[in-house]
Amino acid sequence: MDTKPTILVQLDTDALPSSFDRVVAVDAGVQHLFSYGGVTPAAVMPLVHGCIFTRGPQDLKRTAVFVGGSDVAAGEAVLAEVKKHLIPSYGLTVSVMLDSNGANTTAAAAVRAAGRHANLNVANSLVLGGTGPVGQRVARLLAKHGGHVRIGSRQKERAEGVCAAIRAAIPGANVEAVAVASSSDGPKALEGRELVIAAGAPGAVLLPKKIRDTCRTLRVAIDLNGVPPTGIEGVDLGDKAKDRDGVICYGALGVGGTKMRIHKAAITELFARNNAVLDVEEIYQIALQVQ
Repeated sequence: MDTKPTILVQLDTDALPSSFDRVVAVDAGVQHLFSYGGVTPAAVMPLVHGCIFTRGPQDLKRTAVFVGGSDVAAGEAVLAEVKKHLIPSYGLTVSVMLDSNGANTTAAAAVRAAGRHANLNVANSLVLGGTGPVGQRVARLLAKHGGHVRIGSRQKERAEGVCAAIRAAIPGANVEAVAVASSSDGPKALEGRELVIAAGAPGAVLLPKKIRDTCRTLRVAIDLNGVPPTGIEGVDLGDKAKDRDGVICYGALGVGGTKMRIHKAAITELFARNNAVLDVEEIYQIALQVQ
C-alpha cells in the first residue's frame, strides 16, 4: 500500500511557472506541487537529485517531474538534462513528462480527434504550420500511422528539414514538404487530401474558405488556433465533429476538452511507476485510451 503523498516537481523554463499547468496538476490529484520558474539545464541536477535521493526506490513512483514553459526547445533541453541525472542502474529514477506550451497534449488530442473520422493508416493529410512545435508533433504522429503526410510551411526549406527529422526517427515515413506561401500554393497542397490540421501562429488564416472549397476529397478539418481569426476559415472555435458542407470540423475549443483529459491522464500515469518518460508518442498512446 502506498503511504507517501504524491509530489510533482514542475520545472518551467519561463520566469513564472505556468498557472495553467499547476491547476491541471491539482485537478489530476497531485497532493504536493513544487514549482520552479526560470529553469535552465544548468539548474537541473540538484533539483533531480533532490527528487531521487530523498525517498527509497520503492517510494520513488510517488515523485514525478513535469517540464513545461512556453519555449518548446528550451523544455526539450531541460528534459534531456533531467534524464541525464537519473540513475536507473540503482533504481533511482522518477517519471518525467514534457508538455512545453501544451505541444504534446495538443498534438495528441488533434490526432486522436482525426482518428475518430479517418483511417490514419492510409489517410492523405496536410499539416499547415507544420514546422511549428505543435505542427511537427502532429506530422510525426500522423506519419507513424503510415499515411501520406504533407507538411506545409511558408518556407519550403523549413518543411524539408522537418521531413528529414521525421524520416530519421521513423524509417520509411511517407512525408512531403510543400510550400504554402501564396494563394496559388493552397490548391496544390490540398490536392487529394482527406484531412487537414492547422497548427499555425495565433491570428493567422492559413486556409481561406475559397481555397478549402476547391478540395473535393477533404473530409476532416481541424484548426488548433484559439485566437480569432481561425486558422481554417469557416471553422468555429467551438466546433466539435461539426459537419460543415460535408467536412467534419473541429475548432481549438472542440479539441481542448480532449487535450485536458489527456493532460490529466498523463499526470496520473506519472505515478503508476518510477521510470516513465512521457514525450509526444507516449502521451499519444495515453490519448488513445481517453474517451
